[in-house]
Amino acid sequence: MVFGSLLGWLSSDLAIDLGTANTLVYVKGKGIVLREPSVVAVRKNSRANKVLAVGKEAKMMLGRTPGNIVAIRPMKDGVIADFEVTEAMLRYFIRKVHNRRTLARPRIIISVPSGITQVEKRAVRESAESAGAREVYLIEEPMAAAIGAGLPITEPTANMVVDIGGGTTEVAVISLAGIVYSKSVRVAGDKMDTAILQHIKRRYNLLIGEHSAEKIKMELGDIMPKEPFQKTEIKGRDLVSGVPKTISIDASEIRSAIGEQVDTIVETVKSALEQTPPELAADIVDKGIVLTGGGALLKNMDKLLRDETGLPIIVAEDPLSSVVLGSGQTLDNLDILREIMIR
Repeated sequence: MVFGSLLGWLSSDLAIDLGTANTLVYVKGKGIVLREPSVVAVRKNSRANKVLAVGKEAKMMLGRTPGNIVAIRPMKDGVIADFEVTEAMLRYFIRKVHNRRTLARPRIIISVPSGITQVEKRAVRESAESAGAREVYLIEEPMAAAIGAGLPITEPTANMVVDIGGGTTEVAVISLAGIVYSKSVRVAGDKMDTAILQHIKRRYNLLIGEHSAEKIKMELGDIMPKEPFQKTEIKGRDLVSGVPKTISIDASEIRSAIGEQVDTIVETVKSALEQTPPELAADIVDKGIVLTGGGALLKNMDKLLRDETGLPIIVAEDPLSSVVLGSGQTLDNLDILREIMIR
């Protein structure tokens, strides 16, 4: 037992936002210490797969690898799609945070989508335990995002959060440290990237990679573009001639390409408002809706939601970090953690 408590003393407790696009790690007492893409590069050979790179380095390899190396995104739609690779990724991040100390056995709190199944929960728990966690707690993403955005979740008033991530969009109404209503749709940043990729393929017969599609979304993504439209050049492979080619594209095209995904998000928010009990709905009219996640950075997303719902929309101070900051704050307050963690 002394050894166990020594291991605990050696290890800093961690909060991990295991996102489809990015993984963020918060260390108790230090804050956010790591923010890397959720990508792992693996060399395949006959005996065993060898992890070559994780995070930023691996992301640079997406779509650029020779046959025996694959860059994998082990998270899909907010849940684990590749168990072994997720475990390798978690182990790498835990070691990196603990300066390669192999003895480190931290307590870890991991945020998961609110619509997650029991099987998916077990996969997250087991991969964290295999990666070296002493204890694993799970917290729902919208709850973590609300705490990270500084909302008073323990009070008997409604807090509404819309968290638009890479794999899922989470909409939740929170009151008295519990989720009154939540809806998780697997439509978010990744689906927008795919839509941009497909649009360029259909319209220009040009094939581009995922990385390029994401870059275009970040540069030109505007929900309400105004003339003169911002333009950018895209390089890809011409599907007719087979040779590389450059085309110019503007913000209005990107808006129409991602229209379906944006509409789904707006509809999800509206249906959440319809399902909210009247007393809490009255609070939301006063306090508004808090937007977090990478999708909150899409230009004019807040304006569109304001126009569609007629409610005040507040973008969190640091939308990309809200979930991990919220999870991290619960590490410091284990009483709240026991109240809100999910089994």
